[in-house]
Amino acid sequence: MPKKATVTQLRRHEKYERLVAATRDLRPLATAVAHPCDEVSLRGALEAAEEGIITPVLVGPKIRICELAKSLDVNINGIDIVDVPADQSAAKAVEVIRTGKAELLMKGSLHSDELLAAVAKRDTGLRTGRRISHVFVMDVPNHPQTLFITDAAVNIAPDLLAKRDIVQNAIDFYVGVGLGAPKVAILSAVETVNPGIPSTIDAAALCKMAERGQITGGELDGPLAFDNAISPEAARVKGIKSPVAGQAQILVVPNLEAGNMLAKNLSFLSGADAAGVVLGARVPIILTSRADNVRTRMASCAVAMLFAYSQMAKEPIRA
Repeated sequence: MPKKATVTQLRRHEKYERLVAATRDLRPLATAVAHPCDEVSLRGALEAAEEGIITPVLVGPKIRICELAKSLDVNINGIDIVDVPADQSAAKAVEVIRTGKAELLMKGSLHSDELLAAVAKRDTGLRTGRRISHVFVMDVPNHPQTLFITDAAVNIAPDLLAKRDIVQNAIDFYVGVGLGAPKVAILSAVETVNPGIPSTIDAAALCKMAERGQITGGELDGPLAFDNAISPEAARVKGIKSPVAGQAQILVVPNLEAGNMLAKNLSFLSGADAAGVVLGARVPIILTSRADNVRTRMASCAVAMLFAYSQMAKEPIRA
């Protein structure tokens, strides 16, 4: 007799499912897919198109893309292909955005650094006044809320002003996908300010910046250790009285190493899924990994779409 599924198993991915469901009544967004020349990147774009989230514009060597589609037995008839050599795919995908032919940018099989270098170019890229940063959107089993972790992929050792942009990007993103005003924990190893731990000083400064209106849209507290940020019981035991402690929805890490390890610990030890989007450019950038499953790729596309709509204010966001 097969084992009965537990409530946890049945509800494990409901957070991602809600995000994807929120896109159902919205028009698919034209999405420049830079160099979709392996199975994961091409299938990912086509799966998102089948879900009605994006309308892909495939940017890269046409012959190679068509041969790949044939080998995978997938249909790309009717899909726009911008034919450029492989080493020009990133720059051309950015140009497609700049000319208004697409509203989202999606990484294909090229390296993230190559795509982001094209995005960051001063005259031909997609820069804004903000620092570019990355957010992991984590669906963690047994945790009631979607966790946003930033920055674990772009900024290696951000200074205070870079962290201000990282925090603001994440807040705007959280609000933009329809989740409301977030509680933001600035993480460190301890919950008290210690001059010997620079991240605690940055955390205190960021909270004061929020008090002075330099960061808006969310409620900040820090420094907070990870347990105090997500566990009400841990916060209670430590005597931390804060509307953020134990209830954080956005976790701001001290540096890329800490964020990368945190996200991967949640993925490999807790079975979490980690969708990813780059923010701070003119359009959201969908970053997918070869290790991502279909559900994670769909969630990455869905949150990018919802945020793009909130930025463009073309249609109301339905949660």
